[in-house]
Amino acid sequence: MSANVGQTTPSQTPDGQKWGVTAQTGLLTDVLLGHPDHFRWVPLNSISAVTFANMEQMGYRFDKQRAMRQHRQMVEVYEKAGVRVRFAEADEGLPSSVFTRDSSFMTPWGAVITSIQTPPRRRDYAVASAFYTKAGIPIWKWVTAGHFEGGDFCILKPGVVLLGWSGDRSTKEGAEQVEGWLKEKGWEVQVAPIPPQFVHMDAVVVMLEKGLALVCEDALQPYALDYIKNKHGIEVIKVAYADCVKLGCNVVSLGNKRVLSMAHNVNVNRQLEEAGFKVIAVDYDMFALGGGGVHCSCHELYRQPE
Repeated sequence: MSANVGQTTPSQTPDGQKWGVTAQTGLLTDVLLGHPDHFRWVPLNSISAVTFANMEQMGYRFDKQRAMRQHRQMVEVYEKAGVRVRFAEADEGLPSSVFTRDSSFMTPWGAVITSIQTPPRRRDYAVASAFYTKAGIPIWKWVTAGHFEGGDFCILKPGVVLLGWSGDRSTKEGAEQVEGWLKEKGWEVQVAPIPPQFVHMDAVVVMLEKGLALVCEDALQPYALDYIKNKHGIEVIKVAYADCVKLGCNVVSLGNKRVLSMAHNVNVNRQLEEAGFKVIAVDYDMFALGGGGVHCSCHELYRQPE
């Protein structure tokens, strides 16, 4: 199947806001973030569960002011990189909506509003859908079968998608609903389960540039790796299991060989630099310990095609 089948040209709203994503590589120009005003640690996923279980032994404590500074530092990286930053509104009842990757994902045909399973996030769709409506960006679909979250949506290259599900976040039923929509548009799709400790596919596979991905091979079944590496010719930078479960793969490609990462990703950052990338690392432990990294905290609205 041709990877060009079913594509459309990304569009823009009357005020010039570009939208539409055909690939998760290329120059990032427009991004959706969440305001961290009401962020706090809540039982969210397997990553936050480890934090809560080890708070006494490791001395973990949530520091709201530190979290606000860290988020602002991330915003400044985007702005200095020339990325237009847009925000979903904060809501006192949605402490984790700052992780905008999960409540929606962008396609060439508009946004998809997802169905989040974990209790603190089940109504994150409210701030996501409100943003798109206000911005004039069309909502293409709403996930209604089971659950599917934006962190499990990975475009390997135009027209080729890898969808993940762990069961306690995205479910097979939800992933298959999204698969059906994409196949109707002529896209090729592989659905693959991942172990729950990785939470989402974007903690396992993240595209860095055209034809190159950061991958934790230990988290994927052989057929999923074959789909990435052999069938579609994606080269990989391998991430160790120990780094992956600490969100080592959870980085953001800014385009032009630049990557936004987190300061605690020492091994992965070194690997990226050795591969020729400029790594911009921010302190982000208040969010990573709470269950999400910098990739979890953003949602691309538009990327220039490579």
